[in-house]
Amino acid sequence: MIHLSYYAGKFDVAVIGAGHAGIEAALASARLGCKTVVFTINMDAVGNCPCNPSIGGTAKGHLVREIDALGGEMGKTADECMLQMRMLNRGKGPAVHSLRAQIDRRKYSDTMKHKLELQKNLELHQAEIVDVEEEKEIWRVTTRMGAEYEVKAVIIATGTYLGGRIYIGEVSYESGPDGIFPATFLGGSLKKLGLSLRRFKTGTPARVLKSSIDFSDLEEQAGDEPTIPFSYETEEELKNKVLCHISWTNEMTKKIILDNIHRSPLYSGMIHGIGPRYCPSLEDKIVRFSDKERHQLFIEPCGENTEEMYLQGMSSSLPEEVQLKFYHSIKGLENAVIMRPAYAIEYDCVDPLQMNNTLEFIDHPGLYGAGQFNGSSGYEEAAAQGLVAGVNAALKIKGEEPMILDRAGSYIGTLIDDLVTKGANDPYRMMTSRSEYRLILRQDNADERLTPIGKRIGLISDERYNKFLLKQQLKEAEIKRIRNKVISPGEKVNEILVSRETSPITTGVKLVDLIKRPQLSYEILKDIDDDRPQLSQNIFEQIEIEVKYEGYIKKQLAQVEQMRRMETKLLPNDIDYRTINGLRLEAQEKLNKVHPSNLGQASRISGVSPADISVLVIWLSR
Repeated sequence: MIHLSYYAGKFDVAVIGAGHAGIEAALASARLGCKTVVFTINMDAVGNCPCNPSIGGTAKGHLVREIDALGGEMGKTADECMLQMRMLNRGKGPAVHSLRAQIDRRKYSDTMKHKLELQKNLELHQAEIVDVEEEKEIWRVTTRMGAEYEVKAVIIATGTYLGGRIYIGEVSYESGPDGIFPATFLGGSLKKLGLSLRRFKTGTPARVLKSSIDFSDLEEQAGDEPTIPFSYETEEELKNKVLCHISWTNEMTKKIILDNIHRSPLYSGMIHGIGPRYCPSLEDKIVRFSDKERHQLFIEPCGENTEEMYLQGMSSSLPEEVQLKFYHSIKGLENAVIMRPAYAIEYDCVDPLQMNNTLEFIDHPGLYGAGQFNGSSGYEEAAAQGLVAGVNAALKIKGEEPMILDRAGSYIGTLIDDLVTKGANDPYRMMTSRSEYRLILRQDNADERLTPIGKRIGLISDERYNKFLLKQQLKEAEIKRIRNKVISPGEKVNEILVSRETSPITTGVKLVDLIKRPQLSYEILKDIDDDRPQLSQNIFEQIEIEVKYEGYIKKQLAQVEQMRRMETKLLPNDIDYRTINGLRLEAQEKLNKVHPSNLGQASRISGVSPADISVLVIWLSR
């Protein structure tokens, strides 16, 4: 394949791929002082959003906030490119409130590319990496043109490009997303290293011409006013620029799909890759939920300067002519012109059980994985892993302690712990239900949990950290004020209380006790709170949540303490668990495969029972 090669230079870190994982990895590494090179197959696909033109969503919004709190870039860029901002799950408890931004996908890509180009210590190259070799403590990466780079660490962030293959009905061809070349040769090189790869698949809906949609009878979905930004550094007020719309499939849609289901590569046996459980294609939903009469879809703009509209919830791999029929059966889309057909894409990814919590491969020091390469799905999951891999590669090169985020401190920690402890049998998607500690891992307090870590590792500036400390001081002062302030009974006070269907007061009551009442809030009580300071909405929101859920939060913090005690019981890396008497055979096998770093991680491995943990406790005590 390569006839001639040439030496192209030395770098500290090479990042393979410039999608959402590669961007955060490269920026983190470069900002921590490491000379970094990032490779992309197509320079115009940096930060591409080949699936939905949005950032955030349920649980994913938490990840974006956490990336921002650590000093990452996704939240800032989403704010800069947002078309519409909404807070999801407002009707539920604060633990599941999640921001979602409709973004201009081309602007997002251009903005991220420019940030990489401007970043000190960072070079961005258009090249396909075909070979990765390990030579003692040095890594060598080679491009298809024969350029050889010598580096100290490699981060693989290939997304869906690695061995990518597109499926549209009976048509199948090698390709990355959006018609871009796939990474054809790298997979073979990784297998030579001994990495265990598997095939996953994902899909995306058609894009349709805006002027061909009849919006007249469709339900409108507006953004929130006022908007809330992702980034703690975004100070200007963000304005919603677009409307989204909602439609539904019907019995005719269902009939068209079922009549042609044999032509879907998912059901004909053409696709062998495992698809995402929580984001199925439309034909998959029709078959799996056959009792449902209809399925919802969202019609969303792809940008300000394009007429392409995205049909969220309508991904498919059926033939193009079948797609035309079933899209045209849907209200508002009767005359829709398809600009890009829906497709499924199959790709290679790695078994994440081969990595530790820094996202470094256990048997290959200096080699890291991030994003869909690790078996996850979603832009936000990818960016979170990219940040962790980039930070840890840089810290290792600098001889500093790694950044390991635990389950109790962040959704990022939960995501990575799940991947490296439990593995991924299908594309992993972050959900609030995956965390045992979601009441304390809220999106409103991401800065409290993670900004001190971002400062310690060097991604948070002194100026930003001082603003954070000032915010914490203001918050503590306000908590002290509401705990001490007494509200006296009176006509005005009781009128408010009765109007909200809560009992009036006959003696003085602490303000904090009124805020605790389910029917009341900071906002409702503002007219009787005469010395309330001028604070940001975020501070008021955090205090109100902490006050109302104080008892539950205390219980969860106690659980965290217990979990962290388990995490302090370290397990040696070189144990052969087959030599420990009393462990069941399945536990021995699973423990030898994962090699957990501590007792807490061991307890979360599928197939390791509480009885096995008791055996390990006794073994450790000896």
